[in-house]
This record gives sequence, structure tokens and C-alpha cells, in this order.
Amino acid sequence: MKILCSICCRGGSKGLKNKNIKKINGIPLIAYSIKQAQKSKLFNKIVVSTDDKKISSISKKYDVDLVITRGHKLSNSRSAKIPVIRDALLKSEIFFNCKFDYIVDLDATSPLRLVSDIKKSIEKILKEKKNLLFSVSEAKKNPYFNMIEKKDGFYKLVKNKKKFLIQTRQSAPKIFELNASIYIWKRKAILKKNNLFVKNNSIYVMPHERSIDIDNEFDFKIVKHLLKQ
Repeated sequence: MKILCSICCRGGSKGLKNKNIKKINGIPLIAYSIKQAQKSKLFNKIVVSTDDKKISSISKKYDVDLVITRGHKLSNSRSAKIPVIRDALLKSEIFFNCKFDYIVDLDATSPLRLVSDIKKSIEKILKEKKNLLFSVSEAKKNPYFNMIEKKDGFYKLVKNKKKFLIQTRQSAPKIFELNASIYIWKRKAILKKNNLFVKNNSIYVMPHERSIDIDNEFDFKIVKHLLKQ
């Protein structure tokens, strides 16, 4: 069984400029994910997909197996991530002259994951024989209890159980948040699907303290503080 690890990093970032190469403890952000992938010893190859020369140079410094230069259509702020990961898989298969059974994508902006999270998520998808798995954390807000929207001229719960009104968060259906940390696809699944929400999927639950995805300066400060401890 061959497993490919992809780390996809765009150069431009509106929320936090150059976030993928900002340093924490003297280490560029992207390097945390590269080092986690290497330490896991689970991957046949580790590749970085980017449109940015600095990210490319840093990735090579940390000894990834291949840096993939992605095209313009996959590099703007509106580009969906799944096509980028699919592109990384197909280009890797051409470069390494082999087919991978699974591809695991580690998001560079979620460096608080542990190597054990990577290992356990792979173990889970293999054990359950699923086509797709993604990491989540338990949602802090629940649409059955304390999330509202304006509809028909007034405000009401985003979701509602018609037979009864849920009075406590504990009695509401369990809801999860995507935490943008780990995504795993079986090869045939990522070649055919453009979304995560297919029938044969699964989740790997991570605690909130390891589920911070860096989108802005505030997120970066929190992660920086946690990684310095």
C-alpha cells in the first residue's frame, strides 16, 4: 500500500499576509506540517503544492520529496482545495511513476495536530474501509440550540426538531466543525468527487486545543503562544 502526503500552500493570503511562511520558534509555519509528516514515517512520499517561490524554497530546505508548481487556475483565493489536492496526486504519480492508494492532506495552517492524530486517522479509515475521512472538533455552537437565522421576517433556530423544542445543548444532536487539519482520500474517491460529504465517509475527532486553523493575526498569536509552551 502506497500513501502520499500533500501539503498545499498558496502564496497569497488576505487574512494574514504570508502566513504559511511566518515563523514560530524560528520555524516557518509550513515546516511544522512537513516535520510531522516525516516523523510519522507513514508516507511513501511527501509533496508540497504551491504557487510561491519562497514556499517552494523552504519546502526543499526541509527535504520534501517533490515541490509541485500549481497553475494559475488553482492558485487564486477562490480556488477550491480538492482540485488542488487531486492535481498534486496526479502530478506526483507521473513524477514518481506509481499509483498511490491513499492521499493524506495536511493543512499547513493547522500545526497543532500531533503525529498521533495523523496515525490514528489513517488507522481509522483503513479499519472502517471508508473512501474519505476528515478531521473535526465538537462544535462550540449548535444549530439545534443556540444558532439563529432570519427567515420569514423573524429570527429562529437554524435547525429545528418539529416534534419538540430542545431546551439544553446537551440534549441537542451532536454537531461537529471541520477543523482543516487532516483530510484522507482513497485514490478512486478523490478522482471522482469534489466534496467531502459523500455516503462512504468518516470523521476523526480532535480536541479544540489542537483544532485551531490560522486565518488571521489573532489565530496566529494563539497558535504561537501554544507552540511556545
